[in-house]
Amino acid sequence: MNFMILGLIIVGFTVLYLVYRNAMQPPALPGPMDEPERPIRPSAPNPLLAALGRTRELFAGLFDRGRGEREALEGLEEALLRVDVGAKTAAALVEEIKGAPDLKVALRGALKARLAKLDSRLQITGAKPHVILIVGVNGSGKTTSIGKLAGRLKAQGKTVILGAGDTFRAGAIEQLKVWGERAAVEVIAQQEGSDPAAVAHQTVESAKARGIDVVLCDTAGRLQAQKALMDELGKVRRVIGKIVPDAPHEVLLVLDATMGQNALSQARIFKDVAGVTGVVLTKLDGTAKGGVVIAIAEEFGLPVKLVGVGEKIEDLRDFDPNGFVDALLPD
Repeated sequence: MNFMILGLIIVGFTVLYLVYRNAMQPPALPGPMDEPERPIRPSAPNPLLAALGRTRELFAGLFDRGRGEREALEGLEEALLRVDVGAKTAAALVEEIKGAPDLKVALRGALKARLAKLDSRLQITGAKPHVILIVGVNGSGKTTSIGKLAGRLKAQGKTVILGAGDTFRAGAIEQLKVWGERAAVEVIAQQEGSDPAAVAHQTVESAKARGIDVVLCDTAGRLQAQKALMDELGKVRRVIGKIVPDAPHEVLLVLDATMGQNALSQARIFKDVAGVTGVVLTKLDGTAKGGVVIAIAEEFGLPVKLVGVGEKIEDLRDFDPNGFVDALLPD
């Protein structure tokens, strides 16, 4: 009986010793094979890749091996014309890359060099309010672009107010109010047919008094009477400038990419009458005429600053010149 009790005591002490030893032993460090796998995050897709699909198709097969240089250059010039780069620019590009060992690489470099000459960034200055005048013909997507830009700026933490200055087009004021609700920003409006300059004055005056960061002013898009449009936009600019020195700080022209070369005639008129500083190119995802980006830069020295690549409010994106060329002529 005594031997049994002694044996149990020995077993008990042995168990306690083993538990104590394991508790005091430091945990084994994981070896190389024990480390958990870290998932590799894929790089962000180029948003222009899908948007330029129809434009890119016109270049398909032009750079295939086996094609002679002369045949390739002739096909390339035709493709550049079809995507609305413009005859003068197309001929200049073909001449520039002639004799290059890799025509595709050479063309990509030539396009990037042209776009790099212009500053495509939309910068909001420290002025309060920073006033952006939005111009363009009816149907170009002007009001929609204003709403999307308002939502984008609001998401960046900026306070925004909209001025419904397109007082002549039926429904334009209500359409802007709808976008104002979507973007959760205030819209200053008067009755249909009101003086656009009065709307601009009220909007900018209110924004200045309240310390608003950004004002987006809509304008009429009538081209039937160019003289009247010039006078109207000139008056709007003068009114804004009296309230905020150096305003408007930016004049963005909204162009419909599906219009191709026709959009260039609009750019010519508005640049002359409104002092355009940059372009918002809408509906880029619905056209094979994406080369108009190059034409706008070459013919007018205007940078594309924003592009519309879809219907959602977040589908108004910064224009990335290098991303544009890479999407147009991918590896």
